[in-house]
Amino acid sequence: MKCTVVVFPGSNCDSDCYQVLRDVCGHDVSYVWHKESALGETDLVVLPGGFSYGDYLRTGAIARFSPIMQDVVRFAKAGGMVIGICNGFQILLESHLLPGAMLNNKTLKFICRHVYIKPVAKKARFTAQCKKGKPLSIPIAHGEGNYYCDDDTLKALQDNDQIAFQYCSADGEVADAFNPNGSRHNIAGIINKEGNVLGMMPHPERASEKALGSADGKVIWESIVSTLK
Repeated sequence: MKCTVVVFPGSNCDSDCYQVLRDVCGHDVSYVWHKESALGETDLVVLPGGFSYGDYLRTGAIARFSPIMQDVVRFAKAGGMVIGICNGFQILLESHLLPGAMLNNKTLKFICRHVYIKPVAKKARFTAQCKKGKPLSIPIAHGEGNYYCDDDTLKALQDNDQIAFQYCSADGEVADAFNPNGSRHNIAGIINKEGNVLGMMPHPERASEKALGSADGKVIWESIVSTLK
């Protein structure tokens, strides 16, 4: 499988994604700089976490105008698999490849810790290898991860099975007490209606090896591979 990791000025998880896809999962990986105009031949595009353009103006708001994003949008609309992690999720929202917006965390503080997320989408390609109802321990690291959408959008996400992950307890209970940032409906990740674009705030690349404290994130990469075979 050929994978492409997009690098923006301020990205800080690009190397992590590259290392996991190449060394842990054994795939062909390449970087593409944000000023390039074409992705090249690829099966998966990764928009990594970080602070693109220093998060000035609004998270992801400047990055969505990078030249490479025109081809990312084209690739996604043609059915190509795209995953945006943390800042990458914010960029997907700003690019209108996913609905909704990000607000400041309810605590107004940056949060960096492991959380539990529950895979909830029934037919999502990105969670195909996840065990039904089993929470994943994956870290978050963000100051603006409070996902928001209006009532109509939330209903559409629910009706179309577009909610990929919800924050939960270690036992899988979805409740406000286990919501770290105030995200609406405990949403930790969503997919587009077509099912080929995923945005998630937790970092699966930081939880793909047991030496890092959890290997639960590896199942997300394995799910992507299984659907592309």
